[in-house]
Amino acid sequence: MTFFDKNKLVNTFKSTYQNPLLKNMVIVAVITFFIKALAFYKETIIASTFGLSEVLDTFLVAILIPTFVQSVFLNSLKHLFIPNYITELKNNGNKSSFQSVIFLMTLGISVGSIILSYFFIDLFLEKIYPGHSEDYYQLVKNQLFIILPSLVLWGFSSVISGLLEIENRFLIANVSQFFPLITMLFFLFYLRDSLGNMVLAYGTLAGSIIGFIFLVSFSIKHQYLSISKPFINANAKLMLRQMPPKITSSFLSIMNSFIDQFFAGQLVIGSIAALNYGNRVPAFGVTIVIMAIGSVLLPHFSRLVNEDLKSAYHYLFKVLKIVISLGIVIVVIVIFSSEWIVQMWLERNQFTHQDTLKVSTIQKILLANVPFYLCTLIIVKFLTSINKNKFMAQISLINLAVNIILNIIFIKKYGVFGLALSTTFVLIISSCFYFGFTYKQYKKISL
Repeated sequence: MTFFDKNKLVNTFKSTYQNPLLKNMVIVAVITFFIKALAFYKETIIASTFGLSEVLDTFLVAILIPTFVQSVFLNSLKHLFIPNYITELKNNGNKSSFQSVIFLMTLGISVGSIILSYFFIDLFLEKIYPGHSEDYYQLVKNQLFIILPSLVLWGFSSVISGLLEIENRFLIANVSQFFPLITMLFFLFYLRDSLGNMVLAYGTLAGSIIGFIFLVSFSIKHQYLSISKPFINANAKLMLRQMPPKITSSFLSIMNSFIDQFFAGQLVIGSIAALNYGNRVPAFGVTIVIMAIGSVLLPHFSRLVNEDLKSAYHYLFKVLKIVISLGIVIVVIVIFSSEWIVQMWLERNQFTHQDTLKVSTIQKILLANVPFYLCTLIIVKFLTSINKNKFMAQISLINLAVNIILNIIFIKKYGVFGLALSTTFVLIISSCFYFGFTYKQYKKISL
């Protein structure tokens, strides 16, 4: 009796890989893995160069505003754009006009954010990060002013990446993320002495420029960009109506991270960096899965809900079962290896063993929420495809309130570790709300 049929196994693998959806997931997962591996190496170089120092703390504060705008506004636009653009294509609409509308919206938000950031940075620092020296504030502002132009590039790159994902060009959309990492490493290795404390800011800007040029060049060559006179048709109006709840949801969600940064800023120097490093490994796993599954699923869900909504729900529940089962197993293994991972990754030069213990403890706490967080992110992709953004805004408000309350309670007793505990509790509770709402919607259409 044959227990292992080589030919059958090979044929099964071939037929599975020929599935376009799974093929795209594998492509994105592999690329994301290498991107994150390179990002880890970059963090190793940064940790070795700066440790848990004021320079790194100020850079993280400086980049907080641009990444906040990117996460709240620019990514929200991309996620609204994809399902509505697919509907536009299905209805044989004017795709050139639709592209023009989204690019104009992106430009307006990016430029407006740059202007507001420039004029209100002093007020922001005084209110959010009080009690620091003038040199600390000046270091933040110097880096911020260098990074701010990246917002326009990030916005346009986000929309172009969305177009490529719709066209199933996931390879190119994700390969573009290598350029900012490679550029930053080049700056750290060869321009550290000449640029001094501004090396991280200049590396960020240069990487944004190179990544944007790559995406634009590819899109023009393959004629994915199609611009004409903008016109607000019925589909564009639907997208615009969904903007307030989607942006509100994204704003409130990202505010949790912002609030954590605020509380960490009230603790000893290095707490912001410690929290940042402690989240790297959990974020590594989350990013690989959500990029591999989530990025592919949003356009897939958008097509499914236009064809058979009930089948789309069944597909969602199947994905959730797989993700949470595998997620729990992997997380348990990584938690037991946490200290070793941080030691091998960061402990050298300015980064001491005491820093390793601090970061690994934060990492263990945050790892516990990973399976729940992944499920939430996948459900969010699905709810976006069916335009249930209002509910997401409501849940995000609840999450923010709970996070603030728990931060205040836990930080008094556990310090920076309390911030990690608060985050984990909030994400677990949030996943329960999201699944409950989604299952309720499914029951409605099953009656």
